[in-house]
Amino acid sequence: MKSQDTPFEGGPMDGRVLPVLLGPTGHPPKTYRIPVPDAAGGPPTVLVYRRTPRGHTRRLGLVRGWKYVYDPEGLGDADRLRWPWSRPRRDNTPHGKPDDPTG
Repeated sequence: MKSQDTPFEGGPMDGRVLPVLLGPTGHPPKTYRIPVPDAAGGPPTVLVYRRTPRGHTRRLGLVRGWKYVYDPEGLGDADRLRWPWSRPRRDNTPHGKPDDPTG
């Protein structure tokens, strides 16, 4: 597999450059998740970084490279493209009145 040295901005990984594996299209993944183990033995903390363009060319506006920017919320796929014909998101809120036993 091919890899590319990609810089990280913000968060604990600020200023570091890591080799990131490229996908079949030649781009790194849109999100990069780094699990950090807990010193006390608890569940690991996951750092989330989002891919953004590093710069653009003058004439054609092509992306020159990619960098990862820290996402403190780490929402995952919340900003994913939603098509109008796709099913709505599942929420766990009840659809009836709270006092109504029939829902």
